[in-house]
Amino acid sequence: MLVVSTPEFGIDTFGGVTLDVEGRPVPHAQVIRDLVDQAVLADEVGLDFFGLGEHHRPDFAVSSPEMVLAAIASRTSRIRLGSAVTVLSSDDPVRVFERFATLDAVSGGRAEIVAGRGSFIESFPLFGFDLADYEVLFEERLELLAALLKEEPVTWSGTTRAALQDQEVFPRTENGITAWVGVGGSPESVVRAARHGFGLFLAIIGGPADRFAGYVDLFERAQDQLGTPRRPVAVHSPGLVADSDEEARDVVRAGWYAMRTRLGQERGWPPPRPGDFEREIAGGALYVGSPETVAQKIAGTVQVLGVDRFDLKYDQAQVRSQDLLRSIELYGSQVVPRVKELLAG
Repeated sequence: MLVVSTPEFGIDTFGGVTLDVEGRPVPHAQVIRDLVDQAVLADEVGLDFFGLGEHHRPDFAVSSPEMVLAAIASRTSRIRLGSAVTVLSSDDPVRVFERFATLDAVSGGRAEIVAGRGSFIESFPLFGFDLADYEVLFEERLELLAALLKEEPVTWSGTTRAALQDQEVFPRTENGITAWVGVGGSPESVVRAARHGFGLFLAIIGGPADRFAGYVDLFERAQDQLGTPRRPVAVHSPGLVADSDEEARDVVRAGWYAMRTRLGQERGWPPPRPGDFEREIAGGALYVGSPETVAQKIAGTVQVLGVDRFDLKYDQAQVRSQDLLRSIELYGSQVVPRVKELLAG
């Protein structure tokens, strides 16, 4: 497992459908090809991690992150590659381990698993699972995945899949796989990650970062009380970097309001109000702005939470691929060096 003493910096994407130069949605196939180019650029500018989300809905192009990550592995040399997240509740832990062990082989040991429940529920009916089993599915499958990651014969039984008796799973990895649990803000999930020996991957997608300080403290205390080794903590938050604050806001604003409105309709939330976008940038979880603005905000988050890695979820709704490429370039070449300078000072 990876434990770092100084912060690392990565990027995550859900593979959101982008727009072409005339404002039309880009086909899924082209979005996926563009993602590979974006990851190659992330490697070139020195970022530490590239995470790719799993979704099963029309506004996101990637339903099989490992396939895309394998393509990225063939064109990169150093950046670590993982999910953000693998929807473990509707997947089989044995197959998850096998796929990521294979990715680890083809990438030369750069694979990571970020297991989570996911932000959406489309995978449950798609793969024949009952939402009434939401809790037990994740608990049992995380327990089994933790056992598989030890790469020893596994004996396991539960209620959501067939039992295993002294079962070995292949391929073997050369040095193990770093694995995290994506957590959105549940104390029970934090303790679960500690109990099973995973890193903690905090998805901070709204509100100020300091409200998550208690979860970091809980994770550390839970590990100490359970007698499990200390694992790293990472943060994932949305944002976009442009040459100026005004340009970054202009790129993101319309898509942000459209996505918030659509999710509100799906989930029964009230529609966003005028000024919500600006308020979320000023005091919430949106890292949108010039390199200096974004660097100052990331440095503050790293300091207040003491995290081992910060990941910028760089894709936003209704943006162009070239805007994302520019964001990655600025993040790696200007934001990250500036954050390190601020933290050192």
